[in-house]
Amino acid sequence: MKHNIKPILAAAFAFLAFPLTAQPQLTSYVDPFIGTGAVESSLSGNNYPGATVPFGMVQLSPDTRVAPDWGQASGYDYNDKVIVGFSHTRLSGTGASDFIDILMMPTTGTPTTDASESTDPGSGYQSTFSHEKESAKPGYYRVFLDKYGIDAELTATTRTGMHRYSYPKGCRDAHVVLDLDHSANKGSWNRRIINAQIRITGPSTVEGYRIITGWAKLRKIYFRIDFSRPIVRSFLSDGGRKHENTAVINGTNLKGVFDFDVQDGTPLLAKVALSPVSIENARENMRQEIPGWDFDGVVAAADAAWEKELQKIAVEGTELQKEIFYTALYHTLIQPNTMSDVNGDYMAADYATKKVKAGETHYSTFSLWDTYRGAHPLYTLIQPERTGDFIKSMVRQYDYYGYLPVWQLWGQDNYCMIGNHSIPVVVDAVMKGLAGMDAEKAYEAVRNSALTSHPNSPFEIWEQYGYMPENIQTQSVSITLEQAYDDWCVAQLAKKLGKTEDYDRFIKRSGFYKNLFNPTTRFFQPKDDSGAWMEPFDPYKYGANGGYPFTEGNAWQYFWYVPQNIPDLIALTGGDEAFVAKLDEFFTSTEQSGQKNDNASGFVGQYAHGNEPSHHVAYLYDYAGEPAKTQKYVAHIMNTLYDNTSAGYAGNDDCGEMSAWYVFGALGFYPVNPANGVYAIGTPMLESATLRLPDGKQFEIKAPKKSAEEIYIQSARLNGKKYDKTYITHQDILNGGTLEFKMGSKPSSWGTGRDSRPIDSAF
Repeated sequence: MKHNIKPILAAAFAFLAFPLTAQPQLTSYVDPFIGTGAVESSLSGNNYPGATVPFGMVQLSPDTRVAPDWGQASGYDYNDKVIVGFSHTRLSGTGASDFIDILMMPTTGTPTTDASESTDPGSGYQSTFSHEKESAKPGYYRVFLDKYGIDAELTATTRTGMHRYSYPKGCRDAHVVLDLDHSANKGSWNRRIINAQIRITGPSTVEGYRIITGWAKLRKIYFRIDFSRPIVRSFLSDGGRKHENTAVINGTNLKGVFDFDVQDGTPLLAKVALSPVSIENARENMRQEIPGWDFDGVVAAADAAWEKELQKIAVEGTELQKEIFYTALYHTLIQPNTMSDVNGDYMAADYATKKVKAGETHYSTFSLWDTYRGAHPLYTLIQPERTGDFIKSMVRQYDYYGYLPVWQLWGQDNYCMIGNHSIPVVVDAVMKGLAGMDAEKAYEAVRNSALTSHPNSPFEIWEQYGYMPENIQTQSVSITLEQAYDDWCVAQLAKKLGKTEDYDRFIKRSGFYKNLFNPTTRFFQPKDDSGAWMEPFDPYKYGANGGYPFTEGNAWQYFWYVPQNIPDLIALTGGDEAFVAKLDEFFTSTEQSGQKNDNASGFVGQYAHGNEPSHHVAYLYDYAGEPAKTQKYVAHIMNTLYDNTSAGYAGNDDCGEMSAWYVFGALGFYPVNPANGVYAIGTPMLESATLRLPDGKQFEIKAPKKSAEEIYIQSARLNGKKYDKTYITHQDILNGGTLEFKMGSKPSSWGTGRDSRPIDSAF
């Protein structure tokens, strides 16, 4: 399956700081349809194919359901047969749906404001479509709407989407439907529209807003639409009641239909600017970002913006490897999303309008339970400037909420998932010395976030018991393990800043995981508040998001979650030999008991690559002196659980985390502990890869191979010197240079010495 449209402008390289040879643009390797829908499972990525720019506010893409739900969280499913319309916001790869704002749909014939997923003629304003007449590339999407004979094209800037509709020749009844009632499934999160408005403000302009509850407690979306032609007729409706010849309507179920004269055969264009603050700001966003009507110019600018970001990692490998790699890199750069307007205004966590300093951007959409593991460490390598703004955006929530984000979207925290994994993201950025970090302010935020109770984190019992008792706090084992890691991160920053008393307190808390280790079962197991082990205990039984000690997994998958002290985990297990034997069983046991959690997929034994708790486990063999097994399983995961089809992911992409795992894996290393500046080495998948660092330095990884079977490292050299360590540090990469591997088809003794094992911290 290949949907890429070749780039329109060869001149898109002009902005690059690095000399390039005559090669295809990297955007030509990106296929936005990868991960948009599996045939037999909804766990295929939950990605969308539509138009956006790196970290943009607008994600303009087709919706294939009237009310997208968990299985179509981005609004699009490759297996669907109809397009309901094109909305301007969405989440990328999440396991829950929200956004799906401001839907527009071009139509012909008798106008209707009713949406329908039926393929029956006249059943609604939706249209059938085929993938043969659908295409996409970064920043651009195109589809032919069968029902109307309309060719619809989409592109975007950061805060503005642009549509181009080519109606059938001689069309006398061209309409555009605007649906402010359309959203993600209203049954999810008790979603409801509080208020909305559509106002015709000029011969070719429409403005308005909607205020909606959902996964985010309250979202305000303001918009301005400019059409390239005058509106010749229109009607607005509220709940089906039609109002003709009216310029404004308010309510909770608003639709509008706008008619245009397109008989001259030239396309109808529409620009749609968004703002979380005001209609005035939406107008200014449009004036600044798309002042004219050059659709192809906007497409070219979006392509150039993506090319600039993708060029930060230049790789060589097979065409298939480059397609999967660059699509994965593309997916990691869609979010977090810009949430400040061009004038710097943003809606703060207390719903007040605030302004960032000149040169800064406020961001939201922080899926932190997922992205702290791999995506954010990747950003510190290739997006250090933006990472500074990510951290400042998180700290702004602390200023208004009293603690850092747990899972934040549209500036609001939905408290989804467990722990507070802003903490490792903030600590990692400060410890790596990213520019613009206020270390004392960052420490204040992480410290207080680790002491202030909020949903799923009752800290008043954390130090009282030294673990989370299951009869007081459900998901207790998972929370205990993850919070212990967060506390380790706080301790590291306290140590760096000379806060000895705090360091002692938090480093003690980081060892609380030991209090749930049962030496009889040799698993982490729930206790009640009396200290008794809770029975019955089944390490194969899954939990979901409450009512059980484990979160979206089982005791096998959570056993390995002590990234802050893997040597101690090895000791608890019984030493190297016992640890390796348990890892072997983990990757080979197919035993099941009870129903799997819906998020568990992509199995290799008990390993579930489709969800995040397992993501670091294949690299743990490095810590016990058997790196060849890490190489074996990492290669297996990359080769069997990623491909270039619509089912190309083994689970939800989760705002780029699944993609970030592949990017790191293909480069040859992964941050097992996301905040210690150490990357465990796996197996480099690519012939070569060059990280182009912000200061002009380059770090190159070379791994020439004679065949695909050469997955095992035979030897390595760092900057020309023999290198036997199974890790590399963040500073090694920033220093620039070359890491070269000699590969083979059989395991070797490389990296098996005790001194070769990954260190606890590079800071």
